[in-house]
Amino acid sequence: MFKNKLVNIMLIIIIALTLVGVITLVLFNHFTSEPDPDREPTIDEIIAQSYVSDEIMTNLLSNDFVRTQFHIHVDSRKTLREIEKRDFQIENIILRTLSGKRSPDLAGASGIEELENELRNQINEVLQDGSVVQVYTTSWVIQ
Repeated sequence: MFKNKLVNIMLIIIIALTLVGVITLVLFNHFTSEPDPDREPTIDEIIAQSYVSDEIMTNLLSNDFVRTQFHIHVDSRKTLREIEKRDFQIENIILRTLSGKRSPDLAGASGIEELENELRNQINEVLQDGSVVQVYTTSWVIQ
């Protein structure tokens, strides 16, 4: 390149240091960028962070019975692992809550929404790490 070897070595060192600096800056920005906490989760994130309860059938106070199933969306994978370990407590909360209701209390969209909110609050009381974002009713039969 140049006739002077010292200039060639200095240019190579400067280019190498510049490349290392640029790569370091790009990697630093990539790994330290926080995701936007206000953005809506994608469907893949919801599915990956959801616990699916077993189908539960129980009697209601009004001598009817309900058969239902829930998807419980949590805020992190750590919370999902905890809720999977606490599955018996989750089912107990669902059974106790449902058995204390009458069929008119559960009728319609407002009844289901009220039940989902009540279950979310009760499950959050049990969890030590993280919280339940939303409870989704995926199966629902009252007879």
